[in-house]
Amino acid sequence: MINIALIAHDGKKPEMVSFVNSNKEFLKKATIYATGTTGGHIEKEGYNVTKLLSGPKGGDAQIAAMLATGDLDLIIFFRDPLDKHPHEPDVQMLLRLCDVHNIPLATNPKSAHYILKGIEATL
Repeated sequence: MINIALIAHDGKKPEMVSFVNSNKEFLKKATIYATGTTGGHIEKEGYNVTKLLSGPKGGDAQIAAMLATGDLDLIIFFRDPLDKHPHEPDVQMLLRLCDVHNIPLATNPKSAHYILKGIEATL
């Protein structure tokens, strides 16, 4: 089973819900972790989600720690590049750790779609 972290900035939460619903078959077979508010939106769609703290309250750092210890296989983080975020240092740390630990990272729906298709092809 694949372990996936789902994160979305406030302006991207509707896109995350749409993405999750359009990839239902794949994601129902995955273990999903999410930051607090994003996880709540995904839960409302009928998915089992392990919710962590809200991103600005440490959720991004929790996901980064899971990534660093080998507990995650993929990060999908729909970022809003046009808005300011008070927890930007945590976001940058998470992105850097994806590169350090060679963990796939999708920051928009199209890249996330292609990553899931690639994983599906190898299963």
